Amino acid sequence: MPSNLSQFSQKKVSIKLCDGCDLTIFANSGLDKNTLLKLTVDESQANGEEVIQLLEGCSYDYELSNPNYQLDKISKVVEPLKGSKNNRGRITPGNYVGRLELNATLGNGSKAKASVEIRSTKAEYRSEYRSMLEDITDECIELLMQHTSPVTQTVSVDYEVSSKTLYQKFAFVKSIIDSDEFRNAVHRVVSMPVTIWKEVVEDKDIRRAGRIHSNHMRQIASGNNRIELPDSHPSSLRSVPTRLAMLTKVDTVDTVENRFVRYVLSEFERFCGSLSQHIESQGNTSHHIYAEVQILENKFSEYLSHNVFREVGDLYSLPLNNPVLQRKEGYREILRVWLMYDLAAKLSWDAQDQESYEVGKRDVATMYEYWLFFKLLRLVEHVFDVNPKEVSDKLISDTEDGLGLKLREGKHVAIHGTYNQKGRELNIRYSYNRTFGSTKYPKSGSWTRQMRPDYTLSMWPSEFSDKEAERQELMVHVHFDAKYRVDGLEYLNLGQSESDNELSEEKEQEKRGEYKRADLLKMHAYKDAIRRTVGAYILYPGSEPYKSKGFHEIVPGLGAFPISPSSNEKSLNAIRSFILEVVDHVSNRASQREQLTYSTYNIHKDKPNEKYKVNESIPEFNLEGTRSTPPSEATVLVGFYKDERQYKWIEDKGLYNIRLDTKGLKTFGMKEAGAKYLLLRTSSQFEIGDIWRVVGKDPEIMSKQGLLGKGYPSEPSCANYLVYKIEKAKEVDFNNAIWDVTKLSGYASDRANAARPFAVTLTELFQASISK
Repeated sequence: MPSNLSQFSQKKVSIKLCDGCDLTIFANSGLDKNTLLKLTVDESQANGEEVIQLLEGCSYDYELSNPNYQLDKISKVVEPLKGSKNNRGRITPGNYVGRLELNATLGNGSKAKASVEIRSTKAEYRSEYRSMLEDITDECIELLMQHTSPVTQTVSVDYEVSSKTLYQKFAFVKSIIDSDEFRNAVHRVVSMPVTIWKEVVEDKDIRRAGRIHSNHMRQIASGNNRIELPDSHPSSLRSVPTRLAMLTKVDTVDTVENRFVRYVLSEFERFCGSLSQHIESQGNTSHHIYAEVQILENKFSEYLSHNVFREVGDLYSLPLNNPVLQRKEGYREILRVWLMYDLAAKLSWDAQDQESYEVGKRDVATMYEYWLFFKLLRLVEHVFDVNPKEVSDKLISDTEDGLGLKLREGKHVAIHGTYNQKGRELNIRYSYNRTFGSTKYPKSGSWTRQMRPDYTLSMWPSEFSDKEAERQELMVHVHFDAKYRVDGLEYLNLGQSESDNELSEEKEQEKRGEYKRADLLKMHAYKDAIRRTVGAYILYPGSEPYKSKGFHEIVPGLGAFPISPSSNEKSLNAIRSFILEVVDHVSNRASQREQLTYSTYNIHKDKPNEKYKVNESIPEFNLEGTRSTPPSEATVLVGFYKDERQYKWIEDKGLYNIRLDTKGLKTFGMKEAGAKYLLLRTSSQFEIGDIWRVVGKDPEIMSKQGLLGKGYPSEPSCANYLVYKIEKAKEVDFNNAIWDVTKLSGYASDRANAARPFAVTLTELFQASISK
């Protein structure tokens, strides 16, 4: 339960809707935590929240005291109970966070309404929401600075725009001027203001005049209220005035820098005051925004009432190049905030699909998703070479009411860049809300239904287009999904062994609609369904990281990274290190993943030949005791022996020799050198089953003398030979299969080439089986 709320747990609460009807909300007694709270009025006003607070993800029963009233239905949130009177029902906020307005309707059509607050389960959701909004505003301002030149005139707010758009702008502005940084800056200014020496005229006793100047001489000669000088006085004057008007220097805070600060505070106060009047004119004073605006307006009135600003005059020009404003602590922060405010008030954000800025609503989960977009974007810009202009052009556009941020949930945004630090130049693409549609291989997309991860980092060699990289299995996708409501690794059950009881409980949770591990399984779905995906990772505001690798290398993998708005530096470094590891891995052309994708491309680039099937008996194990090479890759050397004496020598020595001259192998490559089996035949023998295993990795080159030293039965007619070590295959290995050699592609029927050895795959060999 959030610890930052001065709250009082309730079993039930009643809210007065009108003189004739009360709304009573009942807490769910089956839960072991306080889900129905009532704030103090002071805390409610201070935080711009409703007094009555419900908890997201819980359910509540309600009852109206007047049976003639019924609450307006809100799909999946406010539903009347079936089989009961219209005045009873259930409230199930789900993932909604913020102000929930409840409207009751009488039979004659008259309305009554009340509001409750739906509170997040996160203890720090208030501060995290503010922190995320401040960060997003900072990012937007930086984008605006790149998109346009800094604006220095005062802000002009258009109050004819919709209330939702107006609140968007206020939310941006409020995040800037209602921050600890700004408050600390104002405190610094009023406690240590810049001062200057100012000349003022003072009447001084002539006896304390000090150095006398020419203008003083005129006063001495003609001034009034004079006193007589004694006769002994050396001056020729007979009298002098008692007082002189003299210039003196005094310390004053009426400086151009302090005038600027006063002007900024006054402008902020006017902004809030004008917005408050606009809300009053619309009759929306019950909305939270009205309370928030008034609270902020009062803060600026308090700032301006400080003694420092009482003697500070009006500002007639904006001194934005003033060195004090740019460098002195306190002043430079206020100058920065002013520039940010000026631009932020001109920015509109079309995030209305999720109504993230709707009056009173605090959709923390959606805000977390937007916030993470910018955090990951900065990581991408730090690791890769990204053109800043492309970033601003992709995210900022001119709109009818100023400048618009194009970031919106469900809308695809892609930022491109390059990487060339490991000897392999890569293209990269950072995507937000990229949809991977259900397409056929080898196109980019999903094997099943369309998928849309929150963030996707794609990498491929720059020599290839993205489409060609997808087709040739050179594309690499890493996905991240924002999960603000994930509580931690215990919630995800990552890296823990599970008992049968836990798995059974999981089944029951799924039936009740409480399936918590769906977030983790979604990562599995991304990894397995989206082609060329090497990793899928949850980003959640926790503390404990988790990563799991599929094989031996950094990817493929699954996992979760904690990244909290209140403390994110360490977490961001962890994600940055992970991205660098992935980039280093993708740059490595000798990685196992590279070999796997190369084989995948070669296997799937062509459709399989339907006639190539091997259902016959073949060895399951090779000589090393591991699985045998697939028949499409295992090659068979079809060899020739001249007579029984040569066959006897082959049998006794376990060797088979091939001439290395024009009468030997016609071609010699991987198929011949890497043969796994030897099929022997002799003259006029076409249906054969004499098959041997090739022992050892590679054949050996042996000279004529070496062959004679092995007891070769006749005089070798060639200088050098290729010699294979072989052993007889077991009868059960191939189930005494017989093959017709004339059906093989390498067979030559002419007499000159009939004895030439040749190689075929095991798959092709079985197509020549005489049983087919």
